[in-house]
Amino acid sequence: MDYIATFFTQSGAIKYQRYLISKKINAEIMPVPRKFSSSCGISVKFTMDDDVLKYISDDIEKLYEMSTSEGKLIYKADM
Repeated sequence: MDYIATFFTQSGAIKYQRYLISKKINAEIMPVPRKFSSSCGISVKFTMDDDVLKYISDDIEKLYEMSTSEGKLIYKADM
Protein backbone atom coordinates (compact mmCIF):
# COMPACT_ATOMS: atom_id res chain seq x y z
CA MET A 1 0.00 0.00 0.00
CA ASP A 2 1.18 3.55 -0.73
CA TYR A 3 1.16 6.25 1.96
CA ILE A 4 1.91 9.95 2.23
CA ALA A 5 2.88 11.46 5.57
CA THR A 6 2.88 15.20 6.28
CA PHE A 7 4.94 16.78 9.03
CA PHE A 8 5.12 19.71 11.42
CA THR A 9 8.71 20.53 10.36
CA GLN A 10 11.08 19.85 7.50
CA SER A 11 13.59 18.28 9.88
CA GLY A 12 10.86 15.89 11.08
CA ALA A 13 10.20 14.80 7.49
CA ILE A 14 13.89 14.18 6.83
CA LYS A 15 14.29 12.26 10.10
CA TYR A 16 11.26 10.09 9.28
CA GLN A 17 12.51 9.33 5.77
CA ARG A 18 15.85 8.21 7.21
CA TYR A 19 14.04 6.08 9.79
CA LEU A 20 12.01 4.29 7.09
CA ILE A 21 15.09 3.71 4.95
CA SER A 22 16.87 2.20 7.99
CA LYS A 23 13.95 -0.26 8.18
CA LYS A 24 14.46 -1.17 4.48
CA ILE A 25 11.31 0.73 3.44
CA ASN A 26 11.58 2.74 0.22
CA ALA A 27 10.71 6.36 1.07
CA GLU A 28 11.08 9.62 -0.81
CA ILE A 29 10.72 13.25 0.19
CA MET A 30 8.40 15.28 -2.02
CA PRO A 31 6.31 18.46 -1.91
CA VAL A 32 3.00 18.05 -0.12
CA PRO A 33 0.24 17.46 -2.70
CA ARG A 34 -2.09 20.47 -2.94
CA LYS A 35 -5.06 18.43 -1.75
CA PHE A 36 -3.33 17.96 1.63
CA SER A 37 -2.27 20.82 3.87
CA SER A 38 0.95 20.81 5.81
CA SER A 39 2.86 23.06 8.15
CA CYS A 40 6.24 22.58 6.52
CA GLY A 41 5.43 21.96 2.84
CA ILE A 42 7.25 18.64 2.41
CA SER A 43 5.98 15.11 2.81
CA VAL A 44 7.29 11.56 2.68
CA LYS A 45 5.81 9.07 0.24
CA PHE A 46 6.42 5.40 0.98
CA THR A 47 5.11 1.90 0.31
CA MET A 48 4.73 -0.90 2.83
CA ASP A 49 2.74 -4.06 3.40
CA ASP A 50 3.17 -4.06 7.20
CA ASP A 51 0.83 -2.36 9.71
CA VAL A 52 1.67 1.29 9.04
CA LEU A 53 0.42 2.43 12.44
CA LYS A 54 3.42 0.66 14.03
CA TYR A 55 5.60 3.27 12.28
CA ILE A 56 3.91 6.43 13.58
CA SER A 57 6.32 9.01 15.00
CA ASP A 58 5.79 12.23 16.94
CA ASP A 59 6.95 14.18 13.88
CA ILE A 60 3.98 13.12 11.72
CA GLU A 61 1.15 15.62 11.40
CA LYS A 62 -1.12 13.50 9.16
CA LEU A 63 -0.89 10.14 7.39
CA TYR A 64 -2.85 9.31 4.26
CA GLU A 65 -3.46 5.89 2.71
CA MET A 66 -3.34 6.34 -1.04
CA SER A 67 -5.77 3.57 -2.00
CA THR A 68 -7.67 6.18 -4.05
CA SER A 69 -6.47 9.26 -5.90
CA GLU A 70 -7.96 11.45 -3.15
CA GLY A 71 -6.21 9.62 -0.32
CA LYS A 72 -7.80 8.53 2.94
CA LEU A 73 -6.76 10.14 6.22
CA ILE A 74 -5.83 7.33 8.60
CA TYR A 75 -3.90 9.25 11.28
CA LYS A 76 -3.95 12.82 12.60
CA ALA A 77 -1.75 13.97 15.46
CA ASP A 78 -3.35 15.49 18.53
CA MET A 79 -2.67 19.19 18.52
